[in-house]
Amino acid sequence: MAGEIISGERVLTQEQLFSRGARAATGLKNLNVREGDVVALLLRNDLALLEATIGATTIGAYAAPINFHSTAAEVEAILRDNEAKAVVAHADLLPILQDALPNGVPLLVVGTPPEIQQAYALAPADCRVPETVTDWEQWLQQHPPYHPALEPRHLNMIHTIMFSGGTTGRAKAIQRLPITPEQDEKLFEGIPYPAESHVLVTGPLYHNAPNLTCLAALRRGAMVVLQPRFEAEETLALMERYRISHMHLVPTMFIRLLRLPEDVRNRYDTSALELVLHGAAPCPQVVKRAMIDWWGPVFMEYYGGTETGVITLATSEEWLARPGTVGKLVEESRMIILDEEGNALPPGEPGEIFMRNATQPDFTYHGQDGLRREIERDGLVTCGDIGYLDDEGYLFLCDRKNDMVISGGVNIYPAEIESVLIGYPGVRDCAVFGIPDEEFGESLAALIQPEDGADLSGESIRAFLREKIAGYKVPKLIEFRSDLPREDSGKIFKRKLREPFWEGRERNI
Repeated sequence: MAGEIISGERVLTQEQLFSRGARAATGLKNLNVREGDVVALLLRNDLALLEATIGATTIGAYAAPINFHSTAAEVEAILRDNEAKAVVAHADLLPILQDALPNGVPLLVVGTPPEIQQAYALAPADCRVPETVTDWEQWLQQHPPYHPALEPRHLNMIHTIMFSGGTTGRAKAIQRLPITPEQDEKLFEGIPYPAESHVLVTGPLYHNAPNLTCLAALRRGAMVVLQPRFEAEETLALMERYRISHMHLVPTMFIRLLRLPEDVRNRYDTSALELVLHGAAPCPQVVKRAMIDWWGPVFMEYYGGTETGVITLATSEEWLARPGTVGKLVEESRMIILDEEGNALPPGEPGEIFMRNATQPDFTYHGQDGLRREIERDGLVTCGDIGYLDDEGYLFLCDRKNDMVISGGVNIYPAEIESVLIGYPGVRDCAVFGIPDEEFGESLAALIQPEDGADLSGESIRAFLREKIAGYKVPKLIEFRSDLPREDSGKIFKRKLREPFWEGRERNI
């Protein structure tokens, strides 16, 4: 039903969710959490994360979801740098906090629910709240709802701090500045989730896009289904069971869905689907075309960043007419493509993308204000992406600036090679990046995860690539791995793959 929030077999009405959030607000206030303070959330996709977010937002504090794949040292740095005034964590994640929790910071522990236990194959004993800590559920019941309680229509992302760059270096805490009434009205207009929609949240809520789309759905009173961890067939089953009409996916999820056997793909009814928002990474053309063939022209691709919000949009029809585009500027957005010297580039010339959406509030990096100034040019900011505009103003992405490889003075974009590689039969996933080369400075390496039972060779891979791309883009090193390190969203930790090759050498990895 509209307004329900579902996780596994647990169901809350919106009224119940916001009532529990109001209790959390009172409790946080009693813990001396004040307006502008940070409440850190070391939680997987769970109702408790939404309750804590509502609680923090109600009293003007910032909810700060942390990537639960982080090490204890990384979590300790985040809690210290952002001066967290309280931490809410799942029971099974307590080992990460053992040496990371600053002295005197209150800790509230959520029992890890059955659906998350199953998704992560966790031992039940590790999911129970120890008697020595404060149990979230018992703590909630000790406090009356805060008055005035937050209304759903006032829930927004402004009081959520999102962390960016944790997989590529020190995490940056993106803190949004005060919002104007006009911005508040327009903030969620780019996420077309009507009140009657059924929204499936597939990605981890510590990422900005799943978090924002989830909040948008809650704000409008839509049904929200939380998937504890993306799993391709389970996603199809949830789409059928709950008649899912709207969701957000990333390209790796497309690939995993397409890798399902045809009989499995055809087993589930996905006919209620109306809109799939997707972004976060360039999508291989062969993958997106296959998804449109399967689900129809329900895809809307966006480009933007946690810092900027959505900058461009492309409908399925626009993409089919211009394969590879991520769309044109949305209303009240600006963009410019600059070369290394800061000169504006003409259509067709790749350069660094600088942008701004006037409907979004400005931001800073909490505790790292200097970083905000480093990425700005004339009021526009960059997220480190390389791309170009065509003659009609449609944007095409090349790669991340940090991932670009300069080999013998030539710029090479690994994303282009990866988009070709993923189309080779038997390739489940891949990562292409630069490694040291005595002659050229850098050369290309490709680490490939084969499908089970696939018989792949470096020679066959190179022959395939030479038919599709220029010879200088064919990786010098090709290795096969049984698995590649990745987040729950499917994003590969490319930094972890690259580090061993550059150990002891100078490179910003």
